[in-house]
Amino acid sequence: MRLTPLSLLLWLFLGFVLIGSSSHAQNAWELGENKESIITLEDIEYLVDTSNQLSFADIVQHPEYFAFHKDKGNKDFAAGAAYWIRLPITHTSSGEALGLLEFYDQTIDHLEAYLPQKDGSYKHLITGDTHPFKERIFRHKNFEFLLEDHPDSTYWYYFKVVSHDFADIRIAFRSVDRFVYYALNEYYLFGMFYGMIIIISLYNFLVYLAIKEIKHIYYILYILSVALYAMCIDGIAFQYLWPNLPELNRYMTGVALFSVILWALIFTQRFLNTRANAPKLHKILSLTILLRSALFLFCLLFYPNWFSYRNIEIIPLSVIFYAGITVWLNGYHPARFFVMAYGLLFIGFLLRGLVFLEVLPFTIMSHYSLHLSFVIEMLFLTFALGDRIRILKANRDKAMMRIVRQHELNVKLKDKVNRELEMKVKERTMDLEKKKAELEQLNQKLGEQAREINQINSMLDLENWKLKNNIKEVLTDRLLDKTLSYEEFRTLYPNTLACQRFLEELKWSKGFLCHKCANDKFFEGNGKFDRRCTKCGYNESITAFTLFQGIKFPLEKAFYIAYTVISYRKGFTLEEIATKLDMRINTVWNFRKKILEKIEAHESRGNKVSTAKWQQIILMPPHKSVKRKKAVPSPNSSPQ
Repeated sequence: MRLTPLSLLLWLFLGFVLIGSSSHAQNAWELGENKESIITLEDIEYLVDTSNQLSFADIVQHPEYFAFHKDKGNKDFAAGAAYWIRLPITHTSSGEALGLLEFYDQTIDHLEAYLPQKDGSYKHLITGDTHPFKERIFRHKNFEFLLEDHPDSTYWYYFKVVSHDFADIRIAFRSVDRFVYYALNEYYLFGMFYGMIIIISLYNFLVYLAIKEIKHIYYILYILSVALYAMCIDGIAFQYLWPNLPELNRYMTGVALFSVILWALIFTQRFLNTRANAPKLHKILSLTILLRSALFLFCLLFYPNWFSYRNIEIIPLSVIFYAGITVWLNGYHPARFFVMAYGLLFIGFLLRGLVFLEVLPFTIMSHYSLHLSFVIEMLFLTFALGDRIRILKANRDKAMMRIVRQHELNVKLKDKVNRELEMKVKERTMDLEKKKAELEQLNQKLGEQAREINQINSMLDLENWKLKNNIKEVLTDRLLDKTLSYEEFRTLYPNTLACQRFLEELKWSKGFLCHKCANDKFFEGNGKFDRRCTKCGYNESITAFTLFQGIKFPLEKAFYIAYTVISYRKGFTLEEIATKLDMRINTVWNFRKKILEKIEAHESRGNKVSTAKWQQIILMPPHKSVKRKKAVPSPNSSPQ
């Protein structure tokens, strides 16, 4: 018989009216007013058909097959075998209420009832948790059969029980009004039990929303799994959750039990903080989760019948209980209620296993020790979570007090340091003021010296300017007198920029005039010193239409070649000029030839090129061809 802890309370209430049965003979059970009896398998004759081949006709014709089996116990139940039960019932004339028979074990797979009729025939009824719930005579979690009224007569009732797992064949023999009273009270207690689980779940969910600790979610999943497991073994789940899916009954008890163990292990890791408090135990718990999950999947996929071996759960419970004790002994005080909770649950599992193995005698307390342990464990775990919050709050308050005291010490130390700093700041300020006065005196002296230096610099700048002008005048005079060397020439035209500035002043001193459209308006061109016509967009470079148009070597070297050729027509050889300027002879020869052609063209128009005006040849207009008066010597010829 499998009932929840609340069923235990009901049985305690009904224990005062239980009627024992004969242990030596199959006596007829009388149904009268307010009659109620609980019949166990030891009180009746039954037949075990291991082949499950006998029919009802076979067993009716051979009553000698039936016998008492006092030496058989729960551990001897043959799963898959057919248990035929023969039960005599006497209907007395004093019985005013109808009677019924009720099988308590909701996990029976297949149950057939053969109820005798007045005409001598038998009414055949079939039920069990492998059949849809709506096919039951009474919409109740147990299996009930209504007995017809046969005054002053005794009839034989036959039942066939087949289950893939252990079935507790315990029959209640009572009147209908007694059944109604019992059923209402039982469902009332069920409502209280599952309502308590829902309230505890909502409470822990609100706590989770407040403190955001995931262990409360794991605890909620754990107690909801306990509720599902209790509903499965009570038959409530089949009645309300999946009434049209009886095939789930074979799996859901094992699934619910696995869920209970899984979330219990995870909750243990989180609540005890085994990762920090007991690293080795944390690994053992993780390994237990892995192995239990592997076993669950193996049973679910290949051997669902193995779900009936529930004594294996003693292993993970032992690990949980040992982990709680170890962490508690290591100084983790919130584990004390945890140890009490799982200690009671561990004892409940142990006692239930010993009762099943018939090591301990069967009593109400021993039979329902596991169910009662679940209730007490749930309460103790709730106390454990609350105690943990209380301890955390106390630790937080202590920490806050330490912080307050430390803050007070810090304030005192801060005031002391501030006073010392103020004294040092005053002393430092006085030193700084003294040094500031000294610096002001030095600054005054430096200011006077700076003014004197500026006056000296101004005089030196004026002298330098005069000296540079004198040098330029001397060089210019020497330039006109053809007496400048290359180094002196570089003083006047040191780089390309100086040459371009000279060309800009020489070329556009009288203004810009476009060679394409004769427009005198311009803006800056592409290159430096270039000018672009605003009308036709023609871009004119600084060397365009000059002697230096199209040259491929530095402009300052071209200036010097032009100076030497114009001023010293026959003064320097090509080798001397090329060596001095670090240029190829052919390049010097080609540019020299170009200069001479310009000079000849200029002189052919009656103009004379003088040394004093050697720059005039630079702006000679372009020409197509010039009649050469004299042959231009080749690069290999020497000047005459």
